[in-house]
Amino acid sequence: MKRSVIYSVVAMFVFWSQSASGQNIIDYKVTIARDSFGVPHIFGETDEDVAYGMAWVQCEDQFKTMQEILAACRGVYGEIKGKDGVIADIGIQYMGLKDFVDENYDNDVKGDFKGYLESYVQGVNDYAEKHPERVLLKKLFPISGREVLVGYMLGNVEISGAGNDLKRILNGRVKRSRTEKKTKEKVSSDGINSDKGSNAFAFAPSKTKDGSTYLAINSHQPLEGWYSWYEAHLHSEEGLNIIGGTFAGGASIFLGANEHLGWAHTVNHADFSDVYELTVNEDGTAYLYDGEWLPLTKKKAKAKVKVLGFMKIPIKRAYYESVYGPTFKTDSGYFAWRFMAGQTLKMAEQWWKMNKAQNLEEFREALEIRGIISTNIVYADREGNIYYVSNGRIPERDPAYDWNGVLPGNTSETLTDNNLIPFDSLPQVLNPKSGWVFNTNNTPFTASASGFSPRETKLNGVMSYQESGRENNRSVRFLELMEGRGKLTYEDFKRIKYDDQYPSNLRKVSGVDVNVLFRMDPKSYPEVADALEIIQNWDRRSNVESEGATMFLATAYAMKAIGGRQLQREEMALKGLIDAKSKLLEKYGTLKVALGDFQRHIRGDVNLPMAGAPDVLASIYSVAQEDGTYKAVAGESYIELVRFSKEGVEIESINAYGNSEVDGDPNSTNQMEYFTTQRLKKMTFDKEEILSKAVKVYNLK
Repeated sequence: MKRSVIYSVVAMFVFWSQSASGQNIIDYKVTIARDSFGVPHIFGETDEDVAYGMAWVQCEDQFKTMQEILAACRGVYGEIKGKDGVIADIGIQYMGLKDFVDENYDNDVKGDFKGYLESYVQGVNDYAEKHPERVLLKKLFPISGREVLVGYMLGNVEISGAGNDLKRILNGRVKRSRTEKKTKEKVSSDGINSDKGSNAFAFAPSKTKDGSTYLAINSHQPLEGWYSWYEAHLHSEEGLNIIGGTFAGGASIFLGANEHLGWAHTVNHADFSDVYELTVNEDGTAYLYDGEWLPLTKKKAKAKVKVLGFMKIPIKRAYYESVYGPTFKTDSGYFAWRFMAGQTLKMAEQWWKMNKAQNLEEFREALEIRGIISTNIVYADREGNIYYVSNGRIPERDPAYDWNGVLPGNTSETLTDNNLIPFDSLPQVLNPKSGWVFNTNNTPFTASASGFSPRETKLNGVMSYQESGRENNRSVRFLELMEGRGKLTYEDFKRIKYDDQYPSNLRKVSGVDVNVLFRMDPKSYPEVADALEIIQNWDRRSNVESEGATMFLATAYAMKAIGGRQLQREEMALKGLIDAKSKLLEKYGTLKVALGDFQRHIRGDVNLPMAGAPDVLASIYSVAQEDGTYKAVAGESYIELVRFSKEGVEIESINAYGNSEVDGDPNSTNQMEYFTTQRLKKMTFDKEEILSKAVKVYNLK
């Protein structure tokens, strides 16, 4: 789930906008209470009131990000960002999502949800009208409910990893298939070995000393920008009462907890996108399909790029349309792309119903909508239920074909439809006797203790979830921590969540095989013997005091930058050690550098030491700065810990920076100290307490 993937493919994913149709005028009655950290608690009589308020507070706090994404998805980002923006403008037109929404909106968006969605839209439009000085591009407004749903679809393309296949096609990395069945060219593997992602785990009352149910919601996202988290509390008199996180343009909560239940998401890896090679005639006007030649429709993506600050130059790119979907001509042939996120617009409605669910039965009914394309879901409730499912909108597929490869695009046998693999056939486990479930973006077939996880079946041949045994450092470490463990206290639960140690059986870190660093004999490499000894004597923790973590990470980053598959592992490690040693000595004058001096959490004038490392449970991913330090940019972001007990629900949470992106707003940095010192703030559903302690209370009418 990260911005760089989007940018390299289509650089977009949240809104598409066109002029909104006339909407009913509603007298919204909304009260917003900002707590001491600036988190908005939105109170309304109806769900529609709350939706209006949700839109308003998002605009107050992150209007710039919302507009940037909106511009990209509407196809005018190039008029704001120039060359970088036009990449998004062209790319989004390849996907055809706006046409899909236009064709299905009236049939699929009805009833209470339609009112909720359109109230959210009205809030955005009203804010833009009342604050024209903050509008980046006048033509963006007004928006409509249709554009918001396209935004959800685009987000699901990103979350499901489908954009990786489009990226390969456009980069010419998809090659011609040589056979019609069981082709070997893999096209959907990006992210399988990725150590970026999220954590989620739940403990049943049978596993906790106080008899409560614990839920850890621990998403690893970009710390700021398009897919960073925004926290809110939604409360209506119609049963909506939830605290959690959402993205810019999200009309409801994406992960969080209400008074009855809660859930977390982590990215999963299955086959949510297919690529086809077409047989095209010599003049490129028709393709063979079931023995007949069908017309290959030529289309043009159009955009404008702003240059020299004022001039707008039109850009056009040709592509095609076939029965499979968008189709592209490359040096290797004609390839079509079909992706599950382009087949439904029910994502937003499903999340809204998950927000409203009050028990396990209602929650699973919401999951049966099958609108959310992917993601693992870890669930817990006040009745003591815990549940894990590797969710997926996966179509029924002919097992004779290799759906991970390039498929023949000349037969209806490979054209999937909305006949889906039944929800009950997805990997899942409810209330295992072990008393716990978890996921850290690892295989869904390790979701609990041995013997209590979902069983991998032959059906996985067409679903392509990570097979049994595909673990990462976080999952291996979590299993280490749980091995032979009895009942946990709440403090034990928090220590697991904030664990910063690599496992004894170390997997790749940031795609680099770092185990070689622990096998090399320092006596054989005198020029880096001191650096090697620091790493080999390291306890594998990544707290702010750790000197070993600094030496290890500096070396791993250098090894990744060197790359070169032609190099032997020890040769690459040696080059990495030399580079890391040189840079640390140049910057600090010593190799004994505390991680908190090397890795920082920075926004504006606030600059704090940052613990964590790639693929530890308390993950942090950082990038080099000009001064030689590393700045945290992803990983630990929005954290919400939930305890359901007989007395009710207790929630603690924190966000990486704060709830605002506005420069100079205290709420843009006022959670950073808590975040870097692993402290959490108390949240409550108690309206009277919220209003009495609020820093600011105001009404929208």
